[in-house]
Amino acid sequence: MAAGWLLVFSLTLFQSLVMNHSSEGPFPSATTIKSWVDKMQEDLVTLARTASGVDQLAAIYLKNRDLYTVEANNPRQLVEIAARDIEKLLSNRSKALVRLAKEAEKYQASHQWRDEFGNNDIIYYNAKDDQNDPEKNDTESGSQRIRPVFEEDPVFRRQTSYQHAAVHIPTDIYEGSTIVLNELNWTAALDDVFKRNREEDPTLLWQVFGSATGLARYYPASPWVDKSRTPNKIDLYDVRRRPWYIQGAASPKDMLILVDASGSVSGLTLKLIRTSVIEMLETLSDDDFVNVVSFNNNAQNVSCFNHLVQANVRNKKKLKEAVYKISAKGITDYKKGFSYAFEQLLNHSVSRANCNKIIMLFTDGGEERAQEIFHKYNEDKKVRVFTFSVGQHNYDKGPIQWMACENKGYYYEIPSIGAIRINTQEYLDVLGRPMVLAGEKAKQVQWTNVYLDALELGLVITGTLPVFNLTKEQNGKINQLILGVMGVDVSLEDIKKLTPRFTLCPNGYYFAIDPNGYVLLHPNLQPKNPKSQEPVTLDFLDAELENDIKVEIRKKMIDGESGEKTFETLVKSQDERYIDKGNRTYTWTAVNGTDYSLALVLPSYSFYYIKAKIEEPITQARCKYYEDSETLKLDHFDEAGYTFIAPREYCNDVKKSDNNTEFLLNFNEFIDRNTPSSSSCNTDMVIRVLLDAGFTNELAQNYWSKLSLDGVVAQFVVTDGGITRVFPKRAGEDWLENAETYEVSFYKRSLDNDNYIFTAPYYNKSGANSYETGIMVSKAVEITINGKLLKPAVVGIKIDATSWMENFTKTTIKSLCNSEICGCERNSMHVDCVILDDGGFLLMSNRDEYTQQIGRFFGEIDPGLMRNLINMSLYAFNKSYDYQSVCDPEEEPKQGAGLRSAYVPTITDILHLGWWASAAAWSILQQLFLSLTFPRFLEAADMEEDDFGAALPKTSCITEQTQYFFENDDKSFSGIVDCINCSRLYHAEKISNTNLVFIISDSQLLCRSCDPKPLMQAEKPDEGPNPCEMVKQPRYRKGPDVCFDEAKQEDSADCGGVSGLSPSLWSMVGIQVVLLWLLSGSRHCQL
Repeated sequence: MAAGWLLVFSLTLFQSLVMNHSSEGPFPSATTIKSWVDKMQEDLVTLARTASGVDQLAAIYLKNRDLYTVEANNPRQLVEIAARDIEKLLSNRSKALVRLAKEAEKYQASHQWRDEFGNNDIIYYNAKDDQNDPEKNDTESGSQRIRPVFEEDPVFRRQTSYQHAAVHIPTDIYEGSTIVLNELNWTAALDDVFKRNREEDPTLLWQVFGSATGLARYYPASPWVDKSRTPNKIDLYDVRRRPWYIQGAASPKDMLILVDASGSVSGLTLKLIRTSVIEMLETLSDDDFVNVVSFNNNAQNVSCFNHLVQANVRNKKKLKEAVYKISAKGITDYKKGFSYAFEQLLNHSVSRANCNKIIMLFTDGGEERAQEIFHKYNEDKKVRVFTFSVGQHNYDKGPIQWMACENKGYYYEIPSIGAIRINTQEYLDVLGRPMVLAGEKAKQVQWTNVYLDALELGLVITGTLPVFNLTKEQNGKINQLILGVMGVDVSLEDIKKLTPRFTLCPNGYYFAIDPNGYVLLHPNLQPKNPKSQEPVTLDFLDAELENDIKVEIRKKMIDGESGEKTFETLVKSQDERYIDKGNRTYTWTAVNGTDYSLALVLPSYSFYYIKAKIEEPITQARCKYYEDSETLKLDHFDEAGYTFIAPREYCNDVKKSDNNTEFLLNFNEFIDRNTPSSSSCNTDMVIRVLLDAGFTNELAQNYWSKLSLDGVVAQFVVTDGGITRVFPKRAGEDWLENAETYEVSFYKRSLDNDNYIFTAPYYNKSGANSYETGIMVSKAVEITINGKLLKPAVVGIKIDATSWMENFTKTTIKSLCNSEICGCERNSMHVDCVILDDGGFLLMSNRDEYTQQIGRFFGEIDPGLMRNLINMSLYAFNKSYDYQSVCDPEEEPKQGAGLRSAYVPTITDILHLGWWASAAAWSILQQLFLSLTFPRFLEAADMEEDDFGAALPKTSCITEQTQYFFENDDKSFSGIVDCINCSRLYHAEKISNTNLVFIISDSQLLCRSCDPKPLMQAEKPDEGPNPCEMVKQPRYRKGPDVCFDEAKQEDSADCGGVSGLSPSLWSMVGIQVVLLWLLSGSRHCQL
């Protein structure tokens, strides 16, 4: 014990000595440094308080209390009203959906199958037709094309025609086939139902029928792609692979993919198996669970997953990577493979779908049936077995066909690449049988998670309903086929309108989640890749900074409970550079009739808001608001300051615009001709923005204009009502902040902090000279009325960085000093002096070389010192991942044979006689059929070199973000940066009433041997959290309450046995898909 106290005493004595004697002379004492900081604090706060007019604006609000009332935000009442409104919206959409499904079943049941069609028997609009060149639109026998008259639609933001529906047929489906022509024939009657639905509800968006054959009929009609913007792009869309179709076509699945990796599947067969498994994974959604196992003499997981895992984007990516690494060796032992597969499927100790249980076997064939394994594990036929004979070979297919037929599955053949896409998705027809046989019990509207609409409507959710074949077969048996899925879209913008935010303050918001915990509504749900075909699956705990309380809230919401919780949490800033601590109240409730749950989040200062009055006579109101609106006009900017107005939906007749000048002109023109109480306006919103216009104008003209302060380059005010004023006018011309005040980072941060908030300029985005426009200082305006706290605005100034530095160095320099260290002298050889903000960004320095780096993260400038500040707990940091980012695509070798999507033969393949035979056969077939059947593929292939040289689009990716923040409330920190053969003293002192810290240290020039590796803060691409670790502790989720995975009356006699396509059609589709594969791979396009 005595030795311990002696050690502490020795270290304390050593620190006191080094703090007073550095190698270059006496280092300033802690008392001296604190005196500098106190003087800095006094000067900065006095300047900011005086110049910003924070007290004056508060007084203006208080003296005009007769112009507004203070209203309460009741979180429980608000969230329940919003939940009911969302329920009503989705219920109305569901009515249209039910009508469509019933009518579709009726039309199909009354339809008479035809083997032949005469010319012009089928009339429809093919969405892929080129409207500008009708001669290119080949008309198949028996059909006639419609050419709708399109008009630009403001709702869909594209050309539409409400007189017709459009038809999309996948590229690998022959549109002249008998099946497709019959489907076109009976689905034509749906057009009248589409129109009738819209007459009853004009707000309806896309209405779609997705057929099990791949045909999609949607209303209103609209061209599939804009040929002028996307020339030569191959269409890979298939409705059966869209998230909403997969969800509606079958109940959730527990799928074990079993891959034969014995020596006999080497070469082409192994490549086909790999590709088939990849395509199979694409048929799964986040409601499904999956794993991939390979087997030969033994069975093993292909990846780090040792049990079924959720089929989300990241887990499927991991499985795909592992599948590409499967190698072929050993002999086939089906018993080992199936035993391993059944054991995983029967493992109930892990999270799973708990519905359809499936084994998918991919093999080249074998003699073994593994009967005893099926008898042991699957005597009750609870697990369906689907088998795929892959490749061209002469093995006996009988045993693997028997496996499928004996286990209520289906047998498929995949002889070549052309059969993969079709045969890996047809198993959904088998899984749909129990749903069809369940009848009305299975007719439940399901709502999807959010995803990006293929026709560029933006983020949508879709209500789905399966459509059944109600006809009977010739032998009188009930038909078991699912005809397809009916879908009706709801735009997230429509849901947002039911969750109004402009009385909640910028830091208040609604969010909603689904049973997987994914958000469908959240201010941070902002996917940056508008062309991504991946589902938008952002977990609530990834949308916000996770903590234990939020984990608990998420579980309660998924379980459909209601509740409320108030707690302190970390909040990421709007610009994602900072982290603040704030109190938040979460209030949540279920959205009845759906699996969704809605929540409202309010900070403590958002329980009340200002509501402007309009109780005066209209003539007086018009006069008053006319005066206020006059200050928004451009010719008043000289005296009132440059003014921005948030681009909100004030009135239906005021066209929104991102151009502030244009939007102001539109707004002023409307107000000049109408009163705020116009029926086309949101009156509360209009009079509130006018109220704020009047108050901020008074601040500018009666206070700012009369000040003359050195070092202040701009004064500004940002209000809850949507006004931004920047004074003088010339400073406003350089203003780069968002005109929508609810999206301004410094505004939202100022509300959460009682201090004056200094905001670093964007060094990494704007370049090294951005500090020249001034360093921003802001503070929230607080008023209390009858005990009710309000923060209606934020005021601030921009200070000149150069003037600030000069005043700072004068404050610290000693007069009549003969020592080497006389304070923070400019470009001192002995000490570095810096001021950082709470995010670790440089705001001020005594070194000219640092001046050009204002706004840069200090860990890139002085890594050794920054690491010590973290170790001393001045700064803490938080790492998080952005799953919605986009990155530059990885460069690939420029070689014709190395396309990502194309098969590249190895040397072994080339030396193999079978490979040459296969290649030659394909070449001959292509030349024979291509020009006759698919002339436009040659046209698409005839691309200019410029097309290949064009810049590749950014791709979806994960990025890692790191934010730094003050870890605690301690004010003073001291330490030593210990390098290899030298050391540096430093002392840090927080500047009270601000988010700044002053740091003085021995000069970096005197100690160059410290670790020079920069400490980076900027966002960077990353693999994200390791999926292998994530699946060990999966997040809570809840599957559907109803499962349709078996039916006693199911007839499983139809279990395959022939190739999925007839020979004539098979040849054409095979050629088409091969060319599709090559061309789409070379273009790297995403539709």
